[in-house]
Amino acid sequence: MTYVAQELASQPDCWQVAARWRTDSPTGFRRLSERIAVVGCGTSYFMAQAYAALREGSGQGETDAFAASEFPTGRPYDRVVALSRSGTTTEVIGLLARIGGTTRRTVVIGDPDTPMAAMADDTIVLQFADEKSVVQTRFATSALTLLRAHLGLHTDSVVEDAQVALAEPLPAGLVECSQFTFLGQGWSVGLANEAALKMREAALAWTEAYPAMEYRHGPISISTRSTATWMLGEAPSGLMDEVHATGARWVAASTRWRSWYGCSASPWPSPRRAGSIRTGRATSPARSSSAPRPDGASATPPPTGSSSPLPESPCPSPQPAI
Repeated sequence: MTYVAQELASQPDCWQVAARWRTDSPTGFRRLSERIAVVGCGTSYFMAQAYAALREGSGQGETDAFAASEFPTGRPYDRVVALSRSGTTTEVIGLLARIGGTTRRTVVIGDPDTPMAAMADDTIVLQFADEKSVVQTRFATSALTLLRAHLGLHTDSVVEDAQVALAEPLPAGLVECSQFTFLGQGWSVGLANEAALKMREAALAWTEAYPAMEYRHGPISISTRSTATWMLGEAPSGLMDEVHATGARWVAASTRWRSWYGCSASPWPSPRRAGSIRTGRATSPARSSSAPRPDGASATPPPTGSSSPLPESPCPSPQPAI
């Protein structure tokens, strides 16, 4: 197993460790009165978007997310939370330097021996989730799990769900697609942005991401039979039919996922058991008058209660550095 594959497969174990740090800490994530901003670059920025939507959406405080390079320095915040696996991201370091002395700085990083750790007022080190890969996976998902746990939104079922999701193949027909669009609503907009970034980085694929209803306002015009449109969470009424009308493939979660995207479970996709993924492609009315037809299905699920074996855990329950 390559280190990339091992990092991917180790995510459920890492989430278990991250979720155990849910008690109150000096970082003050549970202070409902605080007005906070969450910042990062790339993947970390998209995790910031997801967390900000979750925190404010669950009534736990006003929360904004920014790319570190676009932070509005004149806007007052009680705390800035910065996410960075490396702890060396130049845009984040510059921002932390500018707000020092006026705003409390909390950093979530993978390496304690880095400039960001020295600049922070509060430091959370997820060293167990650090990675060799250039493309982030387990650090980002572990950081989001930690943040969700502090909001009281993590459940233990996420680990089992992730094990199954990692073991099962993707829905049929996606390999033949040449363009991918990920859609989300609420906190899953950040996940959609991250899914698109992962496809660009890892597969060099043409990928885009939008809030679900924004897809109708222009972006859908590029959809063809070679497009896969993947909805993260429950789709707005009528959107699936609009995508089918272009001839594109629609991939969406069934009702089994709704509690997850409603913030009661995992920060990443639920298990692809029988019936849990719907895929389909419809021929455009301009090409045929036939009704939309499904031509993809999820793989046969493992027996009830089973899950794929995981590699030896890289997460032996270390203590958090806070």
